[in-house]
Amino acid sequence: MIKLKKWIYLAILLVLFYYIFIANIWVTLSILASLFVAFNLYKVYLRSKLGKISSSKELFKETELGLFIALVAKVAKADGRVHELEAQLIGIMFDDISGVFPNKEKTRVILKEIFNEEKERDDDTKEIARSLNKLLGRSRIKRKQFVGFLIQLAFIDNGISSDEDKVLREIINELTISADEYAAMVSKFENMMQNKQQTMTLDEAYKILGVNESDDESHVKKTYRNLVRQYHPDIIKSQDKDDSYMEEATAKTQEINQAYGIIKERKK
Repeated sequence: MIKLKKWIYLAILLVLFYYIFIANIWVTLSILASLFVAFNLYKVYLRSKLGKISSSKELFKETELGLFIALVAKVAKADGRVHELEAQLIGIMFDDISGVFPNKEKTRVILKEIFNEEKERDDDTKEIARSLNKLLGRSRIKRKQFVGFLIQLAFIDNGISSDEDKVLREIINELTISADEYAAMVSKFENMMQNKQQTMTLDEAYKILGVNESDDESHVKKTYRNLVRQYHPDIIKSQDKDDSYMEEATAKTQEINQAYGIIKERKK
């Protein structure tokens, strides 16, 4: 859908050029009308296709997003448990993805079922990553976006554990991401975080969350969750943004999480 929008914008620009320098307004309006009709027909087709995919868990599991959710489950459960912030980010990610489909609630149920099934298995990670690699074709950008999200998911709970690193390396090998590329991506996350760790004061924590010392724990927690939802890395939106988007979103989410941890400890 995102790529289509870019082509639509290019087509409109060419039509305007055509109108200004070559044709008359009636020809231009006819072309614009044709493009409008074609675009709306495509949206109907796309909605129908998305509706069909989200009607069956088995169909969804074979799509790029279905395979990606399965890999998210592998990384989230790699160190034996799903961290609280990981669970929150995954839940928000389900909302982001399901929002693209006609039946949002049914799609979200399917995503959750895929995740819950795959987090209990550790014998099919390579197979799933291999299937995703095949669907991605030659798209290096999508590969790096998917791997970037998996890295930030592992990194968000105070760094990548050895078990998470092992799973991530299995995945990048199948997605044809080199060890050097992977190391460079991890290094970017580490460099952004190293100056933030252990340097935040209580006053700074209150300022980051936008709460006061007198606010009760319930209000602080609600504010924290709203901020995470606002600044979290969005796997759907990331497809129309540059590489820095995922890193910056992760850094902001980590900062919010650190602030919440300091305030929560203070209120004990």
